[in-house]
Amino acid sequence: MFGISFSELLLVGLVALLVLGPERLPGAARTAGLWVGRLKRSFNAIKQEVEREIGADEIRRQLHNEHILSLEQEARKIFTPTQQEATPVQPVEPVAEQTIHAPAAEPAPVAAVTPAEPVAPAAAPTTPAPHDTTLPPRAP
Repeated sequence: MFGISFSELLLVGLVALLVLGPERLPGAARTAGLWVGRLKRSFNAIKQEVEREIGADEIRRQLHNEHILSLEQEARKIFTPTQQEATPVQPVEPVAEQTIHAPAAEPAPVAAVTPAEPVAPAAAPTTPAPHDTTLPPRAP
């Protein structure tokens, strides 16, 4: 855990045996073990709490992003004209061709086609003003 080798642990044990003596060393080792266990449990509890909070924040962020995406899709549906709403283009009736018999040296004239009535282009969707009250409220 801290990079302590067996020889270093043996040295710490010998110093503790000399300082505390053989009568008090087992009780001191037991107390040190209890404190180390408590510290490990505390650190693990804090670590789990932080991971839980980070996970909860991530879930909140994903839900917020999904909500924003759904609002954008609804706005696109509202402001994008569909084909049913577009003005239909009326088909142009073909004009009968007139053939003129000409000498072989001259090419035959092409039949005249009358232009159809001009079709007005579909109106472009207008963007609403930022203070439009018909739109749903913005997410923070």
